[in-house]
Amino acid sequence: MDECILFADDVVLVDESRAGVNRKLEQWRCTLESKGFRLSRTKTEYMMCDFSTSRHEGGDVSLDAQVVAHKDTFRYLGSMLQKDGDIDEDVKHRISADWLKWGQASGVLCDRRTAIRPAMLYGAECWPTKRRHVQQLSVVEMRMLRWFCGHTKRDRVRDEAIRERALVRSGVLKHVDKVKKGRGRPKLTWEKSVKRDLKDYDSSEELALDRSLETSYQRA
Repeated sequence: MDECILFADDVVLVDESRAGVNRKLEQWRCTLESKGFRLSRTKTEYMMCDFSTSRHEGGDVSLDAQVVAHKDTFRYLGSMLQKDGDIDEDVKHRISADWLKWGQASGVLCDRRTAIRPAMLYGAECWPTKRRHVQQLSVVEMRMLRWFCGHTKRDRVRDEAIRERALVRSGVLKHVDKVKKGRGRPKLTWEKSVKRDLKDYDSSEELALDRSLETSYQRA
C-alpha cells in the first residue's frame, strides 16, 4: 500500500485528506480480513496534523461504520507524536521512562551509560529540540549524575565539575532536511537545533563529524 508505515504489528496509514485515510483504512481492513485476520476497532486511533492555515476538514474517520477515536497525541514505537509537530509530550514520556529505568537499575548498576541514557534518548535522534526541552533533560541528567558521584545540591558542587568527574561529553550528527518551507515563521528543525548547539558550544560541523576525535574521547 502507498504511504503507509509498517513495523512489526504497528501500522500507520498516512494521507493528505480525511477521505483518503478512510479509503486506505477500509482497504487495509478488507485485506486483513481476506487473510483471516481482524483489525482491532478499539486500538485503532487517528490524529490529524493540520499544518495548513487555509485548509480545514471536518468529519470523522470510520472503520467498518464505527467511528475511530480521535487523539491529539499518538504513541508509535515508543515515541509520542503531537498534532502540532512539537515534542513536548515525547520529552515528558522519555523522562518518565528514564526515571523508571533508573529505579530498576540504580541498585545493581554502577555505570549509568549502560541502561539509563538509552532509555531517555530513545528515538531522540530527529527531535527538533527547543531550549526548554534541553533544560528538562539536563535537569534530569544532573540529578542522576550527582547521585552517581555521591553528591547532592547541598554540597554546592558545580555542574561542570560533576560532568568532568563522570566523563560526560556530548556529540552531534549531521542531518539533511529537504522539506519545503511554508508560510509564516518556520518551525525549528533538527538541523537548525544542531547548528544552534554547535554555536553554543563554540564547535563546528567538521569537528563534530571527526570520527577519530570522537573515538579518542570514548577511550579517554
